[in-house]
Amino acid sequence: MPADFPEDFPVDSGVEKERAGEEDGLGILPSRLGEALRLQAAASPDHPALRDQGRSWTYRALFSAVDEARNRLAAKGVRAGDRVMVVNENCVAVVVLLLALAEMDAWPVPVVARLSGREIAQVHTLSEARCVIYTVDASMQARLHAEHAGAGLEEIPGVGRIAVSAMNGAARIVPVDPDPAKQVAILVCTSGSTGRPKGVMLTHRNLLYIAQTSARLRQLGPADRFYAVLPISSIVGFSVVVLGTLLSGGTVCLSSRFNPAQLARALAEEEITILLGVPAMYMLMAQYAETSGLTSLPCPRLRAMGSCGAPLDPLVKEAAERLFGLTLHNGYGLSECSPTVAQTRLEEPQQDCSVGPLFPGVEARLLGKDGRKVRDGEMGELHVRSPGVMLGYFRAPEETARAIDSEGWLNTRDLARFEGDNLFIVGRTTELIVRFGFNVYPAEIEMVLNTHPGVARSAVIGQRIAGDEQILAFVKPRPGIILSIEDLASFAAARLAPYKRPNQIILMDELPETALGKIRKAELARLRQADEEPVG
Repeated sequence: MPADFPEDFPVDSGVEKERAGEEDGLGILPSRLGEALRLQAAASPDHPALRDQGRSWTYRALFSAVDEARNRLAAKGVRAGDRVMVVNENCVAVVVLLLALAEMDAWPVPVVARLSGREIAQVHTLSEARCVIYTVDASMQARLHAEHAGAGLEEIPGVGRIAVSAMNGAARIVPVDPDPAKQVAILVCTSGSTGRPKGVMLTHRNLLYIAQTSARLRQLGPADRFYAVLPISSIVGFSVVVLGTLLSGGTVCLSSRFNPAQLARALAEEEITILLGVPAMYMLMAQYAETSGLTSLPCPRLRAMGSCGAPLDPLVKEAAERLFGLTLHNGYGLSECSPTVAQTRLEEPQQDCSVGPLFPGVEARLLGKDGRKVRDGEMGELHVRSPGVMLGYFRAPEETARAIDSEGWLNTRDLARFEGDNLFIVGRTTELIVRFGFNVYPAEIEMVLNTHPGVARSAVIGQRIAGDEQILAFVKPRPGIILSIEDLASFAAARLAPYKRPNQIILMDELPETALGKIRKAELARLRQADEEPVG
């Protein structure tokens, strides 16, 4: 039996039903990102659009800065159809640059400045970038990358300094499509499970559909202040946080990096109303409160908070809700969907870690190993179709064809099940471990390990040995805690069936993470392989 699917998938369920989210009822979307900004600048010119380190930019000032940046980039030699990398951390400049490039029909390629030079070079090669822009005023890492590349400094009035590399004369332009549903507005590079970057092409329509729908579900309005700590270089940071807030006339409160004390201060003093973060952020907030002797955090205006980007552990959910005094909502998405697929609703808080009902406008089906739909309540591989599904992977038609079929269904490669209308993500198809003929889901083992009081985070992978798979658990201890592997093994043995128990537990000071805090399991597998290769 292939290791990609559980043994108990039905051979033929006979079920020919697909699930669909509710009708979106959104009316007419703006045609392009630039139109959305123009509408808000006309309607509320003096309302704050962005806040960064105590300074505000109104919608009028943001619109003016985008227009100025577009003119300056064109004068530097950026053309419609070019790809332009933006090496950044969260700041006003990155918002301005992404909107300006999309408005001139160039493709912004946002890259978090915390990546290594090698990783940035990979994205440059993949995107065939015309040039690279660095947000040097907001990021020491971006400044170092710019110096290494020999990029020259430029000033954008009202925004600050950026650095721009020399133009790549070999870069080929791509044709501009007059249809916003087909014109790429951003190229997001994602490594997925392989560690090799892919360029996800997302259109104006993709982004505006997600932005407007997510804003409606969160009931965003001009009075809202959305705390933007998720990297804007990630699609959730750009489409959900930045665009969703700007479409609603609210204020984006920018934070370049997550810091527990800084977040606590912002919640208490800056009238933050909406908070969205990864599970690791909420876990660190709970640890910060514990070490500070706090049982709760003052957040007088906070009305909604959500988790995204990685599986939500029940203990993290419980701790966050106790600390903030609000329900921690959950959601699920992927870059290829711009990103949202499912999201819990404010009016229907969930006690479990479901990712909620399907997003309005999303269709979903669960398929077994035979390619047929599974019965209600059964687990299957999740396929989705929605206005958020990407145009495809950049210059990778074969990979695109493997991901999206002729009817527009995207294979997420995630295993999932429904309980009523609520979707539960079980794990990655490619991460499923088959041991002694039994299916083992890494998320279940990670959940057990993470309940140990000395464990900060864990990651579980499989390793094929002699026709079977072993279970490897990588564990990061909590700060100041000395963990015993023997104690952890006993802890897991008391809570897991024998075939689910890790064969080996490896303690690590740090686990490799993406900018969103998701553990890079492909990198763990490579590190493990390198450790076992013979020397000499």
